[in-house]
Amino acid sequence: MAGFDERLCETFTAPTNIAVIKYWGKDNVKLNTPMNSSFSVTLDQKDLHTITTIAASLSFPSDRFWLNGKEIEINSRAKTCLAAIRALAQDKYDPKTKEILVKKEDWPKYGLHISSLNTFPTGAGLASSAAGLACFVTTLARLYNVQERYVGEVSGIARQGSGSASRSMYGGFVRWEKGKAADGSDSIAVQLAGHEHWPQLRAVVLVVSEREKDTSSTQGMETSRLTSPLLSHRARAIVPDRLQEMEQAVQERDFQAFARLTMQDSNQFHAVCQDTYPPIRYMNDVSWSIIRLVHVLNEEKGKCVAAYTYDAGPNAVIYTLEEYLPLVTAVMHLYFPPPPSLPLSLYCNDATLYSKCVSTSLSPSLVQRLDTTGRKAVAGDVKHVFLTGPGPGPLSQPFSESLLNLQTGLPQPASSKHKRLQIASVSTGCGGGREKSWWIGLILGGCAISATVGFLLAKKM
Repeated sequence: MAGFDERLCETFTAPTNIAVIKYWGKDNVKLNTPMNSSFSVTLDQKDLHTITTIAASLSFPSDRFWLNGKEIEINSRAKTCLAAIRALAQDKYDPKTKEILVKKEDWPKYGLHISSLNTFPTGAGLASSAAGLACFVTTLARLYNVQERYVGEVSGIARQGSGSASRSMYGGFVRWEKGKAADGSDSIAVQLAGHEHWPQLRAVVLVVSEREKDTSSTQGMETSRLTSPLLSHRARAIVPDRLQEMEQAVQERDFQAFARLTMQDSNQFHAVCQDTYPPIRYMNDVSWSIIRLVHVLNEEKGKCVAAYTYDAGPNAVIYTLEEYLPLVTAVMHLYFPPPPSLPLSLYCNDATLYSKCVSTSLSPSLVQRLDTTGRKAVAGDVKHVFLTGPGPGPLSQPFSESLLNLQTGLPQPASSKHKRLQIASVSTGCGGGREKSWWIGLILGGCAISATVGFLLAKKM
């Protein structure tokens, strides 16, 4: 297998994002445009990201794609993104000498090799599709030297692959516009503020379940659109005003408003799911326990110190401020402790910070009130914890981080900066006789492990 010119190779990482004003339901399935605009926080890429390398060469007879080391066929949505980027391709220049490496009319002669790795825990429900498609489109756009004709155009292309991917094209605080144009061209992402705007904002991600959803988001959205009167009312009468309030809260760094709106919108999203016929239930009993604990904690403090939000799954993202992070983490640790045999380094992405936080003393009166929720501490009900916060959008990586071998053009192991985390069950006999515990396997990124990664829902070759 022939290699490639490293000047015709690009590597990027891209983040996930967590919506605080949700989108649910497609206005146009073909264009992948939403029934309502949405708003999200882009999370730090330190632990949760996708990395993608794409190389072009005349010696590549066709486009090939590897996901976590295994070659798969690119699906239709990804092909749509690829075609849209290729239509915008420009001359490719050497960044140092400025010589033309590829004329835009010659790009059709070049095949692509694409290698991608997702560091997300398998099935954790942490919006890996957003990171995957954002990374794919960003890397393509840089390779083909795409110049946007209007701000946000490339985010609109990412939207065609995965709606929430448009928001992962930017860091910090991002709105995805519903748009009005018949061709969907104005359904793009707009950055309200960068990640440095609110450095005190923190997020505690509680992975409650790694199981695949009984109802996929795509299926759930369409069923809700067809059967839920609440969905259309929400999109038309609730979201526009709520979106304005949320943007004002972020601009003013008003955590009280941010927290209230975040929880209200999460609740309403899941109310729509319940209003769907037949009803859809994404949260489980552990999810509801977290909700009750957050409300009691806020009531005890006389203000919002924590705000939960749930996407289409049981896993909680709890937003808080840096000053409240130790308190919030200590409360969750009290009721959702890790299995005794599990090292903290395999339970939390930042074991040092986690240890510091959980050493926070909780007052007897607070614990007494929290106990009224009926929650009993059960080790392993939360499988993994991420302590994180707002972060930047896609980041260009040096050639040393490439996932493709220069001489062969085939996948090569990723560096240790891109470790995959995989949730797996381990029998320990804890939890009242139940043979159930959990382990987070840290797997170096180059390993070829089959995973359900939401990058390209693709069929194996």
